[in-house]
Amino acid sequence: MSADAQNPLRGIAMKVMSVIVFLGMQTCIKAAGDGIPAGQITFFRSAFALVPILIYLAMRGDLRTAFRTDSPLGHLKRGTLGIAAMACGFYGLIHLPLPDAIAIGYASPLMAVIFAALILKETVRVYRWTAVAIGIFGVMIISWPKLSLFSHGGMDSGPAVGALAVLMSAVLGGLAMVQTRQLVRTEKTSTIVVYFSLTAAVFSLISLPFGWAVLTLEEKIFLVSSGFFGGLGQIFLTESYRHADVSTVAPFDYSSIILGIVIAYFLFGDIPTIQMLIGTAITVSAGIFIIYREHQLGLERKAARKASSPPA
Repeated sequence: MSADAQNPLRGIAMKVMSVIVFLGMQTCIKAAGDGIPAGQITFFRSAFALVPILIYLAMRGDLRTAFRTDSPLGHLKRGTLGIAAMACGFYGLIHLPLPDAIAIGYASPLMAVIFAALILKETVRVYRWTAVAIGIFGVMIISWPKLSLFSHGGMDSGPAVGALAVLMSAVLGGLAMVQTRQLVRTEKTSTIVVYFSLTAAVFSLISLPFGWAVLTLEEKIFLVSSGFFGGLGQIFLTESYRHADVSTVAPFDYSSIILGIVIAYFLFGDIPTIQMLIGTAITVSAGIFIIYREHQLGLERKAARKASSPPA
């Protein structure tokens, strides 16, 4: 969808709303408690996200066209990667403090830069490679205290496995971003969103024979709410890109760590460690630099196209 860059403040507001709502989704999943399989969480997150998404598309008159696709296999690939990323991320979210899970998840756009260079053959210059390396170093500062528990508590160590799961989620999420970049060349945003939620909801049912937890009413409310929040977050995110350039709104993704620390402290009693704060600062700085470089390169490409265009 083309951005209406004439209203950047509205785009920023929509982006911040998406951050808040997605954080509400994560909070609901964490509040539901451990003991719920990741596949079951993924089903609730995906299936009930369809409700606000379909209502939104119907209000815009895009519901009918949203199901038209020229790339069913592309959506299948995107959905498979996204489902695996969500399942790993949700497992880690349950076993880690909320801010740690959020901060480690910031590795996903760093992975996307690497995979875009390897798979899409995008040109990544030394500045962005340096930023990616620094960002990954920051993620490892956050993750290492958890991963080192393997040597003390074995593979049953919850925080260690949780950190590894979120790292795996970031890798899979990076691959999903690259697949999405390929899809947007031919597919509408609404089509990508609908088919992802449908694919995730259906495929997550595969985990049903392996055992789903019997949920209490409170757990059901939390999980259903996580789905609604997830769908609303996707809508706000889409609207933010409609009103402002990606480079304008993307840095506001990192406001989630501030809100996450506050929510984690008051709801779950989690206190951020000094390693987590230092690693997050490094990772966020690297991420913002990559966004800045993407913006600058975009301006350079636009200027080059304008200069090479023949006069009217």
